Amino acid sequence: MPLVRIDMIRGHAPESIRAIADAVQQSLIDVLKIPERDRFQIITQHDPDEIIALDAGLGFTRTPGTVMIHIFTQRGRSTQDKQLLYRTLAKQLAEAGVDGNDLFISYTENGPEDWSFADGRAQYTEGDLPIPGR
Repeated sequence: MPLVRIDMIRGHAPESIRAIADAVQQSLIDVLKIPERDRFQIITQHDPDEIIALDAGLGFTRTPGTVMIHIFTQRGRSTQDKQLLYRTLAKQLAEAGVDGNDLFISYTENGPEDWSFADGRAQYTEGDLPIPGR
């Protein structure tokens, strides 16, 4: 059950935003094997001065097409799975028009006790949902 925040600089057409969101979701399905309807995305467009994303000293330049993706999901995936996810995201997002130098990904893990889908209940820990990977 990933929760994904997608942040980008304002100015993307609605079709472009949907293509980016769909590419992220498909990457999660392909690599993390999540169910298709397990889709929780928050997409925010910002003014150009509200996103600062330098190169961490790697020697490339970002453009106004920068897209920052933060994936919150349950712990338990291997380093290899995460690296495959990053490569798959880059490939799928390139097809949606996002240059690889403009892609920033952050991945945060937590546990089943950290999720409530409705009614103030922890559905994973209460047994309403199977815990991913178990």
